[in-house]
Amino acid sequence: MKNLAYAVIGIGGVIALLVLAENILVPLVYGLVLWFLARYFKNLLNRVPFIQKRVPNLLVNALVFGLVFIALTFVSGLITSNIASLIENGDAYAANFNQVITNLNTMMASLNERYQIDIDQQITDSIETFDYTSILSGVADGLSGALGDFIMIILYAAFIFSEEASLSNKIQKLFSSTEGHERATSILRKINDASSDYIRLKTYVSLLTGLVGFVFLKIMGVDAAFFWAFLMFALNYIPTVGSLIATLFPAVFSLIQFGEVTPFIIILAGLGVIEWFIGNVLEPRLMGSSLNLSPLVTILALIVWGQIWGITGMLLSTPITVFMVIIFSQFPSTRGAAIMLSEKGEINILEEENEVEKGVTISS
Repeated sequence: MKNLAYAVIGIGGVIALLVLAENILVPLVYGLVLWFLARYFKNLLNRVPFIQKRVPNLLVNALVFGLVFIALTFVSGLITSNIASLIENGDAYAANFNQVITNLNTMMASLNERYQIDIDQQITDSIETFDYTSILSGVADGLSGALGDFIMIILYAAFIFSEEASLSNKIQKLFSSTEGHERATSILRKINDASSDYIRLKTYVSLLTGLVGFVFLKIMGVDAAFFWAFLMFALNYIPTVGSLIATLFPAVFSLIQFGEVTPFIIILAGLGVIEWFIGNVLEPRLMGSSLNLSPLVTILALIVWGQIWGITGMLLSTPITVFMVIIFSQFPSTRGAAIMLSEKGEINILEEENEVEKGVTISS
């Protein structure tokens, strides 16, 4: 009972710390993600013989971060421009939306007479409370805030890069025994491999989703196609719910832009097929069962981390839970939790620990 009380207090303390330190921890976590991606691109550059043999490591790091900074600055500029265009055309979209509502009212006239329900008034009230411009302005402010944290994220990633070389030496001096050092190194290596694979493959899949979505929306003539494609890219990191939102938002916007139902149906169906094929056919083939997470746990993690860190928590809920399973599986006291979080109850225990346990059994 005492252990349970300690566990509850500990979990409550961790959650409180995560909430209170959100402004510090969120840029740090994004810095870790950026570090994973930048290190992957660095490995690609080092495969070039000239760079591997002639270019100093410090210069390669600077080149990678410079390219990442330029790319993200370019993308943020396009997004800001797209949002400004949407806000500028807000009056035209509102007029089209009113036309859609008028057509809908005509279709619903028979229901009004039959069931004595004033659908017209209910829809009108909903329109009056819907402020399209303020919603887009809120999105723009959020992106501006993220861009404001970008310098801090770059600094975090750069310092993580600088600490990477000395990490092994620190771990070695942290543990007095060779077994403890090897075990800690193996756990960190496994977390690193799982993190790198997830972030890399998920980024590939998300980029493909955004690219195909961009081409489709451009063909359909949807305004700010780059913004909606970026939204599809970003929301693809959120399990299940993200794909649904990424499909609905551009489709609903097309209804506002064109003022007709036909483009809405075509875009909704087209984006739905894109999300379904990439998410249910292509992505499982690329990622396999490497995540080893229960679907229920994935949804619960999405909700919990969403409550703690908002959209950022939803984006990071899956990799954070994967880390938890990896770490919990290496210690007998938390192995039960790892089994419950896993997909089929199968967890990977490091060989070093198995050898130690066998040695203890034999000696006893």
